[in-house]
Amino acid sequence: MDSMPALIQQLAPVPMPARAIASITESSPSTPGGTSAARKARFWDRIAVKYAADPIADMAGYENTLRRVQALLSADQDVLEIGCGTGTTALRLAPFTRRLRATDVSTRMIDIARERLAAKPVPQLSFAVADADTPVAGPSEHDAVLAFNLLHLVADLDRALELTVQALRPGGLLITKTPCIAEMNALIRYLALPVMRAAGKAPHVLHFDAGMLQSAIVRQGMDIVTVERHGTRGKDFRVFIVARKPT
Repeated sequence: MDSMPALIQQLAPVPMPARAIASITESSPSTPGGTSAARKARFWDRIAVKYAADPIADMAGYENTLRRVQALLSADQDVLEIGCGTGTTALRLAPFTRRLRATDVSTRMIDIARERLAAKPVPQLSFAVADADTPVAGPSEHDAVLAFNLLHLVADLDRALELTVQALRPGGLLITKTPCIAEMNALIRYLALPVMRAAGKAPHVLHFDAGMLQSAIVRQGMDIVTVERHGTRGKDFRVFIVARKPT
């Protein structure tokens, strides 16, 4: 991370915490023989402290997203967040729910999140270690699933979305904000990323655009409710999508 080229740092203006940059240097596997959960966890464990300290690059865009998500949540909802990182967003959103269970593949990330929760208790919130590429919750346990800066990192997008849909109750919402790598500058996709991968600094990420992500969600039987962009600094590569599980 310390040697990340300036070209990759162009991603900083898009909202949400440090994974705005870190997501370009780590991913879930793109093939069955790719990165294991343990390898993903090691990567995020290694950068957890820096991740926690990084400022949010586009605070206005981040606050736009929080307001939109808050409006979709209520005190009678059980909510799951997958890929919660160090818990910044979960701590903000949990008071608007009945219960929010936030998960991440990185033990160190969850340790930091729990430290933050201990310092500022939120009764509705709990943290757990779990990999979004595996079942994180039982069938129909949640009214909403949150996935911020995560879906481009999973091993199999369709499988991850299938698991998400299974975790939702009928009428439940998937609320996601996802970097669309295929919409980024060609120099990033075809030059910077391969160079960084060759140097061991950038494992594979999934390359899709907003339309491809919407199609993947629809393939799981979900109804798209809204598609938005919340960034306030330059082109926003992160698409905000809300989808509903049919009743």
